[in-house]
Amino acid sequence: MDAVREEEEHEVVIVGGGIGGLATALALHRKGLRSVVYERSESLRAEGSAIGVFRNGWRALDQLGVGDVLRDKAILVQGGQDIWVDEGNQQQPIPFPGGEARCLKRSDLIKALADALPPETVRFGYKVVAVTMDPKNMFPTLTLNNGSSIRAKVLIGCDGSNSVVADFLGIKPTRLFALCAVRGLTSYPNGHVFSPELVRIKRDRVMVGRIPVDNNLVYWFVTVPLSWLDRKFPDDPELIRKLTTKITEGFPSDAVEMIEGSDLDSLSITHLRYHAPWEMLVGRFRRGPITVAGDAMHAMGPFLGQGGSVALEDAVVLARNLGRKIASLSPYERGKEIMTDKIGQAFDQYVEERRMRMVRLATQAYLTGLILGSPPMSITKFIAAIIMVILFRDRNEHAKFDCGNL
Repeated sequence: MDAVREEEEHEVVIVGGGIGGLATALALHRKGLRSVVYERSESLRAEGSAIGVFRNGWRALDQLGVGDVLRDKAILVQGGQDIWVDEGNQQQPIPFPGGEARCLKRSDLIKALADALPPETVRFGYKVVAVTMDPKNMFPTLTLNNGSSIRAKVLIGCDGSNSVVADFLGIKPTRLFALCAVRGLTSYPNGHVFSPELVRIKRDRVMVGRIPVDNNLVYWFVTVPLSWLDRKFPDDPELIRKLTTKITEGFPSDAVEMIEGSDLDSLSITHLRYHAPWEMLVGRFRRGPITVAGDAMHAMGPFLGQGGSVALEDAVVLARNLGRKIASLSPYERGKEIMTDKIGQAFDQYVEERRMRMVRLATQAYLTGLILGSPPMSITKFIAAIIMVILFRDRNEHAKFDCGNL
């Protein structure tokens, strides 16, 4: 943990050094705005193994200036298919978004974002435990886990689905799907034989998915109803692998062997969470010079493969609006109340731009989660499927979004 004075002051403070926090810091840097990121981990976080990035995410990465660096890290994904084991391994093509799609190792994405930042932007080992606001000048103060305080003129919460900043803003806490997910990576030193596509294999209510990252590495995931598992998930990677192997008994041998040969350090098991779309529709995402981005704003299930990409979009849109407003201020105005007003206006514009994008994505992910997590022939599953057909005739519309120029 770096040494921190009893109280420091920074113009822009970002809480959380995951994809959203690092992307936001980089977007602000590209706009000439210095920020400091406080991250609770002792080093760069890479939980989640890998993430899919569709063309909307690549547009954002190009705006951040790291797209070309990352294209060399992953092969193109060219479509997909569903396989139903219970129906004699019947196959059906998955309607797949057009344009560029790749599966990136999370660590590669995190490293690319961090490497593009100025030195000492990220401060590791600091957990923000409380946020308060001075009622006179409206500037926020953060209390850290070591007892020190940080004053900021601008505060952006990118601290995930259990966000301290979101809690301060009064954003409703995340809810739980009736599903959990295991994620991992499997290395094939001599190369794998899988085609460059998303494959989802379904048996009973369990789904195994895989996507090649490159010619030697495969990302995979398993979703299973929570009711099938003990409430307390194992932390030990070996136990996670044994549990997942047991869950996937009866699946094709290449899927089982993929899980059995997984890289232990990559394994994780999580109970899937989401922010309710109806709460996003009316939620308050800004108070004074404070706002949120990424999962702190719109946690959703992984069913659309958009969590990371939408956080990248947030970063571009937020920095664009904030950069415009701060650029219009004189050095004298930056220390005055007028700065708080201008920041508030910028954040209001940011929230307005993002709200309906978030609501549509969250709604589609929520319905998908209901369909996957509900028992066969249940009324919930039937109603969710009907609403999905009505609202989302083009299931891949989410990947066509353009966040615009930085």
